[in-house]
Amino acid sequence: MAKTYSKQTVAVQGGVLRSQFGETSEAIFLTQGFVYDSAEQAEARFSQAQPNEFTYSRYGNPTTRMLENRMAQIEGTEDGFATASGMAAVNGSLCAILKAGDHVVASRVLFGSCLYILENILPKFGIQVDFVDGTDNQQWAHKVKPNTRAVFFESLANPTLELVDVEFVSKLAQKNNAITIADNALATPLFLPAHELGINVVVYSTTKHTDGQGRAIGGIVLGTKDFIRGPLESYMKHSGGAPSPFNSWIMLKSLDTLNLRVNYQADTAMHVATNLEKSTKIRKVIYPHLKSHPQYTLAKKQMKKGGTVFAIEVEGGKEGAFRFMNNLKIFRVTNNFGDAKSLVTHPATTTHQRLTQAQRNSFGIHDGLVRVSVGLEDRDDILEDLDTAIQAI
Repeated sequence: MAKTYSKQTVAVQGGVLRSQFGETSEAIFLTQGFVYDSAEQAEARFSQAQPNEFTYSRYGNPTTRMLENRMAQIEGTEDGFATASGMAAVNGSLCAILKAGDHVVASRVLFGSCLYILENILPKFGIQVDFVDGTDNQQWAHKVKPNTRAVFFESLANPTLELVDVEFVSKLAQKNNAITIADNALATPLFLPAHELGINVVVYSTTKHTDGQGRAIGGIVLGTKDFIRGPLESYMKHSGGAPSPFNSWIMLKSLDTLNLRVNYQADTAMHVATNLEKSTKIRKVIYPHLKSHPQYTLAKKQMKKGGTVFAIEVEGGKEGAFRFMNNLKIFRVTNNFGDAKSLVTHPATTTHQRLTQAQRNSFGIHDGLVRVSVGLEDRDDILEDLDTAIQAI
C-alpha cells in the first residue's frame, strides 16, 4: 500500500500477496517446500532469495509473509518475522544479537517465561543481566552503560500493569548504543505506538489480541529490515521457531477485526474498572487510565486507551481470590489474556508461581491479586458477574 493509511485500514488490507487466481480472502499456503522451474532457479533462490521468493516454510512462507508485512505496517516498522509463539519471539530477539560478555538491562516485573530466559538461560552463556524497577527512570539511568548491548522490558507489565517510560528508556539506550526490545502485547500496537516512541525491536505474542479468539499460538518480531533480515532471520531459520502457515492465516484473518475487538474491550475495561473501584471488598483496582493508578499521567501520555486488562486485589489473600474466581459465571479461569471471552488468572499460583514468595511480594504480585481480561460480552453482564463474585468473598 503506497499511501499512508490508518492502522484500521492497514489491518484489513495491508501486505496481501495474491496468487494467479486473484482470491479475495488471503490464501493458506499449506506446504513445507517449494518447487523451481530449473536447477539454476533453485540455486539463485537459495543464494539470493528475494522478499517474496521462498525455499522452505521454516525459512519463509507466503501466508506467513503476508502476516509479517501487515503487522510491520500496523506497527510502522520496516519488516517483521513471525514465530511459533510469543516466547519464541522474545527468545529470538535476544539471542539473535547477544553473545558471551554482553550486558542486558531488564525491568524486573515480567511474564514468568521472560524472567526465566533472562535469569536462567542467558547467564549460562556468559551474558550479564541486571534488573531494575521499570517504573524508576533513575534506576535505568544507573544500570544502562556504554557496554550494555540490549534493554528489555514489557511496555505494560504483566500482571501488575506498571508502565515503563518508553521515550526516556529509548533515548537512554540510544545514547549508549544499546538495542531496545519491548514486549508490547498487553498494550497492543493500537494503544501504545512503541516504534514511534523510539523502540528498536517490538515483540508480540500474536496468541493474544491478534488472534484474540483462543485458537492458535504465535508471535512476531518487528524492527528494521537490517535487523529482521540479518541476525534475527539467521537465528530463527536455523533454530526452528517457524509458525505453521495455518496459524499464520488465522492471525492474518483476525487482524481484519482487531480494531473493532480491542477498542470495544478497552472501553468495557475502563467502564468496569471505574465501577469496581466503588466496592469495599476490593483493596484496589489497577488499570492505567484510572486516576488512582500511580502512573496515570504517563499512561495518558503514551497510551491512547488503558488496554483490555486490569487487575484487582481482593480481601482474604489466596482464599479470597479463589472464592472470587470460583463464583464467576461468565469469566473463565485460565492463563491467557486478550481473548474474545472474558478470562481471569491468579498469577501467584500460575504464571508467576515459580517465583519465591519474597520475589512475588516485591513485584506486587500478592496472593490476593487477580488479573482480569475483558472480552466481547455485554459490559453490564460483565460488571454484574464480577459484582456477584465479589459479594462471595
